[in-house]
Amino acid sequence: MKIILLTFCFVFTVSILHAQTAEDSVKAIVNNMFAAMKNSDTKALLECFADSSLLQTIARDKQGKVMVRSEAIEDFAKQVGSMPKNAGDERIIFETIKIDGPMANVWTPYQFYYNGKFSHCGVNNFVLVKIDDRWKIQYIIDTRRKAGCNQ
Repeated sequence: MKIILLTFCFVFTVSILHAQTAEDSVKAIVNNMFAAMKNSDTKALLECFADSSLLQTIARDKQGKVMVRSEAIEDFAKQVGSMPKNAGDERIIFETIKIDGPMANVWTPYQFYYNGKFSHCGVNNFVLVKIDDRWKIQYIIDTRRKAGCNQ
């Protein structure tokens, strides 16, 4: 009887440890996107996004005026696919994750390296939607800068 009880406790404990939280599921999609980017894998990259995804970057024009630049997910995928494998390495920190039912918001400060050399840093703000029981990236807006980065 003790062996059965111990076995049950062990199996129950292991299954709890391996249970994935909603936050873990959201992190997994974001991590999958960056892994696909690093591997120049456009197919895996596109699987992370919803059909009507939008990508935007907050930047400054030549006069220093703030502007928002939009990019189609297909163009982003082409850019990723054209990079050599392991060239694009975006290192993120999951700072804040908020989830409300089928919507999640993820704030990730990052540093981007290209071919091992520091390029820029900033913050990504992801909005994910749970579609057919799977998280998909609906929207990303980011900032980019070269100064004020902790390398």
